[in-house]
Amino acid sequence: MNGTGFFKVTRRKAERIKMNKQTEDTFNRGILLESKAQFDKAKSVYEDILHHGADETVLEKVRSRLEDMDTLIAEKAIYRRVDENAKQVLTDIGINIIGNQTLMDILMEADAIDFENETALFIPLKRDYIDHCLEQVPREMAADPGMNTFGIGATPPFLKRTGNDELRPASREEYEKIAAAVAEQQDVVGMFSLPVACDKSISLFEVAHLMAKNYQAIKMITTNTMSDEQVTFFKDKEDWVDGTSLITSLTFMNNMVDPFLRSARTGNNLLLIDQTIAGVSGPGSPESLLTQNHAQVIFMMVLAQTVNPGVFCMHCGIPSVTETGGNLSYSSPHQTFINAAMARVNTWITHFPSAQTGGSTSLSELTPRALLDSELSRNSLRKYGVHIVRHAMGALGSLNYFSLEKFAEDCERERHSKKIFDAIPKDHGMIPLYFPEDDQTLAGIREIAEKGNPKSADHTLKNVDSFRNWEETITRAAKKKPYYPQLNDIVLDSLGGPQAA
Repeated sequence: MNGTGFFKVTRRKAERIKMNKQTEDTFNRGILLESKAQFDKAKSVYEDILHHGADETVLEKVRSRLEDMDTLIAEKAIYRRVDENAKQVLTDIGINIIGNQTLMDILMEADAIDFENETALFIPLKRDYIDHCLEQVPREMAADPGMNTFGIGATPPFLKRTGNDELRPASREEYEKIAAAVAEQQDVVGMFSLPVACDKSISLFEVAHLMAKNYQAIKMITTNTMSDEQVTFFKDKEDWVDGTSLITSLTFMNNMVDPFLRSARTGNNLLLIDQTIAGVSGPGSPESLLTQNHAQVIFMMVLAQTVNPGVFCMHCGIPSVTETGGNLSYSSPHQTFINAAMARVNTWITHFPSAQTGGSTSLSELTPRALLDSELSRNSLRKYGVHIVRHAMGALGSLNYFSLEKFAEDCERERHSKKIFDAIPKDHGMIPLYFPEDDQTLAGIREIAEKGNPKSADHTLKNVDSFRNWEETITRAAKKKPYYPQLNDIVLDSLGGPQAA
């Protein structure tokens, strides 16, 4: 080969390398768009790469991503409908606050109630007022720990003590040990919520000081039993959120009205908790369950913004499922799936800072299976993408017990899982959840509200198998396309089921 031919070959090779680099950069732009839930734009990027040709290695990844784009586009559309229907619950069905004059006076003074609505079951809000209030909710969080943050805390009533069957709350001395242990695990504990009830040897306010002593990240505590002066301690503290609630089953909780309003008026960062349970306090289908859960949190946001415009609100809608006996079932993959879906409503649609539940187990004893339940839940939530997850480490018995021994084991497993996930290539894109549609969502919520009990509603009976069918869909998809084959040792084949998705 003469010198001219050599330079031509070298130039063509350099041009191919440059084109491949440009194609790889374009593909990475599609992955970035997916991370922002802009699936229509990502699809266009991938189709453009496919039509113009590229290195076969990149084309193979592009084809893989295009297989999921329409599914993700459809899934996002359902979440957009969940958000819209949740607002319609407030405008067309309403929230039952007629028994509390304080709440009625606040909303009437704000001209928030739609008195012209003659078909609502309860007190309906004006749509423009809902939108006005939600626009004021901050979307940024000063102490935001970031995506896929797992935390401790569920306020179980009992502390599990190794070698001791006596069940009671934690004492001052035990809380000192718990706080010290959490501080030592800050590399994996991203949120420190109140981990267990305390006995009379220490007050909640004193527990808060123990929690803050050596733990620097975001912390959560409930303040409803604290004094007015103690509640103001948390004002303007970016690393604290005040856990509170107000609504359940579309009805206000009388004992929470004054504490809720006090926290909002004080200006504390609010973590707005709603734990609607499928078939117990809410509808039985996944979409209708999310819709009611979301509606109740939105109502709390509206009320908080009414009494204190601009107050920070974290969406803590934590939908839950039950086992056959009717108890909460934190070992069920359904618990993980529905909370991942609720997280997506917020990360993809509303952009409210959010907190979910997961990483626990229904088992009451510290066994290898209990640890595996928790590990599988955390890893599945991480794969689907969540914001903050409470209850993720140390809890047993569907949040009835806290075990310091389990907490240590959970942290060690979480540390191992993080290393594996951090080493996995980031070009797999978003994993579909195959979230099932329910075109009778609003009718079902109205029927349940009219009958006063989900168990007697036709909508509930029609959706008895909805979660199981959803699980089977995820299982089939996982067999066709495993996203994380590197996790065989801790996820795939562990249950032989959908959590390997």
